[in-house]
Amino acid sequence: MRALLCPGQGTQRSGMLEPWLEQRELIDRMSDAAGLDLVEYGCNADDATVTDTAIAQPLIVAVGILSNIALGAPAVDAVAGHSVGEITALQIAGVITAEQAVRLAAVRGQAMSDAAAQVQTSMSAVIGGDRTEVEAVIAASGAVLANINSAQQVVAAGTAEQLASLAENPPTRARVIPLTVAGAFHTQFMAPAVELVRAEIAQIQPADPICTVISNRDGAELRVGAEALSRIVSQITSPVHWDLCQATLSSAKALVEVAPGGVLVGLAKRELRGVPAVAITSPDDIPAAHTLLEEALA
Repeated sequence: MRALLCPGQGTQRSGMLEPWLEQRELIDRMSDAAGLDLVEYGCNADDATVTDTAIAQPLIVAVGILSNIALGAPAVDAVAGHSVGEITALQIAGVITAEQAVRLAAVRGQAMSDAAAQVQTSMSAVIGGDRTEVEAVIAASGAVLANINSAQQVVAAGTAEQLASLAENPPTRARVIPLTVAGAFHTQFMAPAVELVRAEIAQIQPADPICTVISNRDGAELRVGAEALSRIVSQITSPVHWDLCQATLSSAKALVEVAPGGVLVGLAKRELRGVPAVAITSPDDIPAAHTLLEEALA
């Protein structure tokens, strides 16, 4: 199996679009679809601005799409995306167009931003510790599991008070690290966003994917476009099970993470030892990604 990985929120940074401006006509169309000036936000905005969920999500999807085009849009066996990265994955798999993907990400991002504004919430990574104890301590704080990334990394979400309690009383041999996100994503705090995203998806006629889409809800291998697209709705209030995605990818011969890459390949190198992986952080990484994908065909 050769697979592409698509990162989610938290990977955004100022200037993230600047290395990927070659497809200017497509960028203009995606900007029109999203109702955002992607070049302005992706090249000139500061870190605080691009951390805004309504800006970060369409930018991350646009950068992922553009880096895949720069890679040559290679034929792969599977795609998987973390959180909003699943929208990038659907575009790469041919389920939706680039314009539909960035518009959907913009609608999702704005809806989640509005939901987050109702109650002050955020997320914290919990790294290390015994999994049973980690889950118990998170529950005791009042927070909930939002991402299960690996056996040694989960993400808790909740109110500022709940996350402060977790940080003050961490699990044994575990670190609690606040994340630069603006809400408790993938929890019931995001319920107000669900119908808005469902309404947007209802306007899209999806195609069946040209490769397998691995769902971040349960690691399932999806081959029907309508099902893959519908899961974008349910994931808004459901935990991301990247651990199950990695289990599905455990036999892969090559993993390439599209831009803004790094986080998912980092997890793969810790959890999927022996599986070759390359992260695309800039156009300089394209040759190594090409080579890895070609070698996996041999």
